[in-house]
Amino acid sequence: MPDEPLKLGQLLCFAVYSASHAFNRVYKPLLDGLGLTYPQYLVMVILWEEDDQTVGRIAERLYLESSTLTPLLKRLEKAGYLSRRRDAADERQVRVRLTRPGRDLHARTATFPKCIVEASGQSLEALQKLQEDVGALRDALMGFALPAPRP
Repeated sequence: MPDEPLKLGQLLCFAVYSASHAFNRVYKPLLDGLGLTYPQYLVMVILWEEDDQTVGRIAERLYLESSTLTPLLKRLEKAGYLSRRRDAADERQVRVRLTRPGRDLHARTATFPKCIVEASGQSLEALQKLQEDVGALRDALMGFALPAPRP
């Protein structure tokens, strides 16, 4: 009802927000063994999918600003998992490449998807459908522009 006060449990945004925190709690012990944070893990996943990408492309895939991503990349580079170099063809671009230890780390994450499915208590099919739905919601929200407030 429009006149009723809004309740936290009714907010889809809170359900997504709190689910994100719950995911982080499940991933934390898995990633602690690798010395990675969840955002660092996401960078590694992107590079395992396709190595040798620009900082801008990685930031775009993670919906982050390049300036937010750079400290993450520096820590991963210091850990020996990747290297960053200026693009020879375009010095404005920084390319990110996995090192041998970064590539080898991939095998140590092979059990992660099964752990997540198990922790969720959902079927793989249900989780895949949910991922599609949440992705579609994200895309719709990213494309939404509020009108400018009137003075």
